[in-house]
Amino acid sequence: MSKTLPYSMKDVDYDNAKFRHRSLLKTFIQSSLTSNVKRECTKCSTGKFLVLLLIGGLTYLMITHTSTSVSVSSNAKSNNIGTEELSSLRRFWRKPPRLPPRLSPDEMSSKSVPNRTLEKLNTKSIWMARQQKVKEAFLHAWSGYKTYAMGYDELMPLSRRGVDGLGGLGATVVDALDTAMIMGVEEVIVDAGSWIEKHLPERISGKGQVNLFETTIRILGGLLSAYHLSGGQGGSSLHKGPKPVVYLDNARDLADRLLVAFTSSPSDIPFSDVVLREHSAHPAPDGMSSTAEVSTLQLEFNYLSYLTGNPKYGLESMKVFEHLKTLSKVEGLVPIYISPHSGEFNGENIRLGSRGDSYYEYLIKVWLQQRGRNSTYLFDMYEEAMKGVRHRLVRQSVPNGLVFVGELPYGSQGSFSPKMDHLVCFLPGALALGATKGLTKDKAVKESILTFEDLENLKLAEDLTKTCVEMYSVTSTGLASEIVYFNIEGNSESGPDGGNKSSKYVRDIIIKPADRHNLLRPETVESLFILYRITEDPKYREWGWQIFEAFEKHTKVDTGGYTSLDDVTTIPPQRRDKMETFFLGETLKYLYLLFGDESVLPLDEFVFNTEAHPFPILGNLVKQ
Repeated sequence: MSKTLPYSMKDVDYDNAKFRHRSLLKTFIQSSLTSNVKRECTKCSTGKFLVLLLIGGLTYLMITHTSTSVSVSSNAKSNNIGTEELSSLRRFWRKPPRLPPRLSPDEMSSKSVPNRTLEKLNTKSIWMARQQKVKEAFLHAWSGYKTYAMGYDELMPLSRRGVDGLGGLGATVVDALDTAMIMGVEEVIVDAGSWIEKHLPERISGKGQVNLFETTIRILGGLLSAYHLSGGQGGSSLHKGPKPVVYLDNARDLADRLLVAFTSSPSDIPFSDVVLREHSAHPAPDGMSSTAEVSTLQLEFNYLSYLTGNPKYGLESMKVFEHLKTLSKVEGLVPIYISPHSGEFNGENIRLGSRGDSYYEYLIKVWLQQRGRNSTYLFDMYEEAMKGVRHRLVRQSVPNGLVFVGELPYGSQGSFSPKMDHLVCFLPGALALGATKGLTKDKAVKESILTFEDLENLKLAEDLTKTCVEMYSVTSTGLASEIVYFNIEGNSESGPDGGNKSSKYVRDIIIKPADRHNLLRPETVESLFILYRITEDPKYREWGWQIFEAFEKHTKVDTGGYTSLDDVTTIPPQRRDKMETFFLGETLKYLYLLFGDESVLPLDEFVFNTEAHPFPILGNLVKQ
């Protein structure tokens, strides 16, 4: 808004008067009295006589016309000529209309504020209604799980039964709990919290083999987030259900058993699998661990160390990054396998999809969590890796120039593959977080914290987000496939398109038959959430709404829950009969936050683990 102009309304009235219409007689008199003619004429007796004669004549005319007007008024019906003279005289002498005063720019702007406020309120009400739709979807998903699969890891919504595919720790219960807390769904909080209090301790102590990575990000992460969101650090419960300490006690018991994967390994790289009831661990059948899996444990273990005051959890997990720092890389890029026996990378396959993705995600997120805690090397590794991504892996499709991230399946000396997993769609969000450190772009600019490289990464984040959205729009269902290939100059892939012939990019993207499934994944809506928070561009919300509507249309099961799809390129799509835990834990959570108030879980105060469980940034906390 401009500053108030330096004059009063009297000045405005004066300015208006300068442009107001004046009668011919007034103009003549004023001109006569102010001109040189007046001064010259009045110097001689003849001039004085003429002036007096003029004044006398005008006086006579006024008296004569006044008396005539009275006479005409009383005899108007008999004297039409007198009426015309009266009308002419009145027009001659009438007072000009008064113009309204002009307002200053500030006052004019204030008049439009109610309209802008009304428009803003209308927009807010639209997104509140859409957020409510996401909440209803969460309740529908939970109702199916509670009815047919309570206590199992996952729901099979078509066959209406539960299945244990993640070790039997009730993964959906724990994964969904903090989503319910964020949405304020007390009945789900009570259901999930009560189950955890009654059943999870015996599951942790009695179950067999679990995967270190999956159990850490879903179960340990979910428990720690629930502890924080339920008011655990404040000493009082913010929700119905068990006391917050129940979540922390279960997290500590679970982490003590998972630590054996680190302590039993001959290197700083942990084994991939743990047998909970035996307090033992062992490598995968091929002897290898995934690079992503061993480097996606640190947010959770660091936060547990903070909460318990016991440094052992954070120390063991951070040894992995300290070791990875010493290994040879290709411009910061790393192979997707690593040996826990030798501590060395295995093979040359470089990609940001499965088994590679969250290594790069946790470089920036653990640095954000630990800022000021001897973690500068993590940001250095992140920056080097993002330079490597831009130089080695970023390409554009033909004919329409979608920016995407490909793979080097045979290492830096091998050929480039234009393949991109949906999992890679985490990257735009990570790039945006790395650029602004969780602040909005406008605030980061005002505080002068953006480097040229930050701006490059933010631009790449925006371009990649668009590509991830187009991976949805090119299909018949409006839902993305698990993997796509891109046509590039000099290396056109052959294969079918996504089925939506009206899409501008239908010729840029190829979806092979084996890759057409959709698992209700969250990576694209995760990046939409982060990009909206950072750029404040409403298009990211609109794109998220389109994706949500496609989920509602094609994956919702009437009897409860949502299902994965076998083929997103055909209508109606064939259904797969599986509701992954991350649909409640991540996908619906990110959509809910995308459509909601930006002050909820701000990105400069919270960091989300790779399963969307939010932890407070440790540098912002004052230990209770």
